[in-house]
Amino acid sequence: MPAIWLLAIVLCSAAGAAVGRTLHATPESYRALLAQLKPGDTLLLEPGEYRDGLPVHYLLGSPAAPIVIRGPAQDRPALFIARSRANTVSIIDSAHVHIRDLTLDGRSIAVDAVKAEGHARFAHHITLENLTIVGHDASQQNVGISTKCPAWGWVIRSNRIHRAGTGMYLGNSGGIGPFYGGLIEHNLVTDPIGYAIQIKHQHARPALELAPRGRHVTVIRHNVLSKANGGSAGPDARPNLLLGHWPLAGEGSSDEYLVYGNFFHENPHEALIQAEGNVAFYSNVLQNRHGPGVHVQPHNDVPRQVRIVANTIITSGSPIVVRTNEATVPTQQVVHGNAVFSPHPAAGGVQSGNLHFAFDEASKLLASAPGELALDPYPTSDALRCAALDPGLVHGMQEASCDFNGRSRAMNYCGAYAGHGRNPGWLPALALKPSTACRSR
Repeated sequence: MPAIWLLAIVLCSAAGAAVGRTLHATPESYRALLAQLKPGDTLLLEPGEYRDGLPVHYLLGSPAAPIVIRGPAQDRPALFIARSRANTVSIIDSAHVHIRDLTLDGRSIAVDAVKAEGHARFAHHITLENLTIVGHDASQQNVGISTKCPAWGWVIRSNRIHRAGTGMYLGNSGGIGPFYGGLIEHNLVTDPIGYAIQIKHQHARPALELAPRGRHVTVIRHNVLSKANGGSAGPDARPNLLLGHWPLAGEGSSDEYLVYGNFFHENPHEALIQAEGNVAFYSNVLQNRHGPGVHVQPHNDVPRQVRIVANTIITSGSPIVVRTNEATVPTQQVVHGNAVFSPHPAAGGVQSGNLHFAFDEASKLLASAPGELALDPYPTSDALRCAALDPGLVHGMQEASCDFNGRSRAMNYCGAYAGHGRNPGWLPALALKPSTACRSR
């Protein structure tokens, strides 16, 4: 290649990499700078207290050049203090915006920490990463992360939400303002009053010209969701995770939830997860010494294509319950290859290849754990060996070839782990689950 052409390529590449500015902002200057942001810009917030909210209104980045709003990754935070009658991070008609490394303190004021507002037309390809959200507990209706308008392509990653009314409420009530095509991973949600995460059921998907067509999956993986303390009881009790149905016809009707690698911890008043629609639930660890594990049942519609595969479930209540109406919706709910420790049997669905043990056998077949958790759910012996997973059964289930630790399922075990002995991976805890690449065979 001639040297002049090579030089031209280098210069063009350098010019492309240089797109965008870094704007340094203080609590006094940041609001004026927000309106100036263009694709590729970064607004870097200095440490300090920010008391005028963060309006992400009409900010349009691009896939190659998102707009980034971030605080310091270490040391003193950019701390946003809630104010009455205004959500702290308010999102309207914005896209390809990354918001990271902020602390949002609700001070028990009746507002949400992050909200895609209900009167917005859209909020798509929003990334929320490494946010610390505390004190949004004025009531069960106050939320850490909320979407109320059509929202797709969101990434919600490595956020800490403690003691919110609801951790995440994605999608609007009544089945409008859908949330789809999202990635929710490596978050820690502890002690919400209501749900840790809820994704609302959906009616017909709105026909927006800019919205993508076709089938989408929403991935919920490697999160820690605990309701050990402070949740509502009685009629206000809520599961840790609730998944509503997709549209019943047309765009979105074949969408699916992929839920894997999560740690569901304690709920004194409800099941750990409740779901309907199209769901694949696999390689999760569930521990509830106070009640049930998995409830797949009609809510606003009915369960449809459901696969509950290779989970470790330790519950004093019913471990798995599948309720549906096959006469109305002739679909199949498969329950396969799970390791269950419970005084109750699994009920419903097409069951095969599961191992069931008494609740107190968990202390014999699984390892003891130090600290706040009573159990390391990794098997201590080969008593959990079972048949290999059928490739047809797990078709389309990304990373199904790896276990809870991201290790290959080359050895055939029921439950979330493929092996026995000493746990070679992360010990489940009330902490962010570290990122581990799936190392398949």
